[in-house]
Amino acid sequence: MEEKDESKENTAGSRDGEGGQKEKVCFICHRTESKAGKMITIPGGLTVCADCMQRSFDQMNDPKIRNMLNLSNLGNLRNFPGMGMVDPGLSADLQENMEKGKKPTTGVEAGEKDPQARFDVRELPAPHKIKAALDEYVIGQDYAKKVISVAVYNHYKRVRTNTNSKETIEIEKSNMLMIGPTGCGKTYLVKTLSRLLDVPLAIADATALTEAGYIGDDVESVLSKLLEAADNDVVKAQSGIVFIDEIDKIAKKQNTNQRDVSGESVQQGLLKILEGADVEVPVGAMSKNAMVPMTTINTQNILFICGGAFPGLEEIIKKRLTKSSSIGYGAQLKDAYDSDPDILAKVTPGDLKKYGMIPEFIGRLPMIFSLRSLDRNMMVRILKEPKNAILKQYQKLLELDDVKLEFDDDALSCIAEEALEKDTGARALRSVIEKMMLDIMYEVPKDDEIGTVRITRAYIEHKGGPVITLRQSQPRLPRADEHAGHSQS
Repeated sequence: MEEKDESKENTAGSRDGEGGQKEKVCFICHRTESKAGKMITIPGGLTVCADCMQRSFDQMNDPKIRNMLNLSNLGNLRNFPGMGMVDPGLSADLQENMEKGKKPTTGVEAGEKDPQARFDVRELPAPHKIKAALDEYVIGQDYAKKVISVAVYNHYKRVRTNTNSKETIEIEKSNMLMIGPTGCGKTYLVKTLSRLLDVPLAIADATALTEAGYIGDDVESVLSKLLEAADNDVVKAQSGIVFIDEIDKIAKKQNTNQRDVSGESVQQGLLKILEGADVEVPVGAMSKNAMVPMTTINTQNILFICGGAFPGLEEIIKKRLTKSSSIGYGAQLKDAYDSDPDILAKVTPGDLKKYGMIPEFIGRLPMIFSLRSLDRNMMVRILKEPKNAILKQYQKLLELDDVKLEFDDDALSCIAEEALEKDTGARALRSVIEKMMLDIMYEVPKDDEIGTVRITRAYIEHKGGPVITLRQSQPRLPRADEHAGHSQS
């Protein structure tokens, strides 16, 4: 009887090598681990070498093969019985779901209900209720809050209407452009909206976007963030909201001989996304590569909100408004609009075009509105009225030490005046408060007898100290970090 080869096959994925030890064998090329290198184990107990795995990915990226196999993305390999694909570029949770036979939701499964039924317009609050909820967190900017509330409400009514094939009237979406100085609440307004509404919302930064092929994020990355916010549910993401901040940073660069890879080219790349198109987006990653599965998102029902400070836009508006200035009686002065706080409210698409935004991009943002710059009264209201106002935060911190914190009205006005001098909007309030409260937060926990701390204008102006009132009743209980036997007087 003839002897068998030194390495005989025992199982589908291993052979006996030298010394009787089993070696893994590639399911495709049948090479052993000693010849092909370390094997990759895929669902089903099969092993594949790195070379064959890479060739498989390259073939899956071929449009002809994808169309022939009818693959919606690389993670969907149901046409190959018993075979799945594990991608090292995916998150651990997504890999675990794919190993269990799950996949990113890409459409209506067999027997599944209409996916648009997840969004019931009757469950969405009416515009006045959305604005009332925003009023609890955002001070002022009533017109901006009204526009956003109506736009979000109409957006989801439109999503449901467009799914009805019997409708003869198609409602088009109204993307928005918010213009306002820094610190007036553009980003905070959208972040608050995302907390109040149970809808997928992604916030992207336009400063990181570059033309495809250059270092930075492609324009499709904004949809990747929306897909991540929707837990990789494509149907849910296709009815979401995207906020692109710092949109003024992609304006055309003036008087440059270098290629503008982060300006006009990015605007051109965003055109198809804003208008509505089928866009291939990586699943579980921010950039495209051969190791990341792709899925298709239709942006027809995605509402886009863009925001930017547009520094220097005021001068363009003033120049247009004072163009008719002349000499003589009734002439319009050149400085007539220098002190106008609502100068941005007079913006026109022509002003944005001169700023550096291309006409095609402006046309896809039909709703253009501005936010007012903050004055002293609004600063004072921001300090004390919102639910999570900074004064309420410090009062809560000292309340944990059984100390009551109070502010005089003159002190609040002084804080607002100092913040306005920094010219950074509401963000300056925290910097002023942090500096002012440092010594108090350091000294108060030392003395158990302190009951009330009142902040005065003299303390803010460094002309005196805070008014401290000792407690008349029993002193506060010892904190957890104090000794149990600490004596109280």
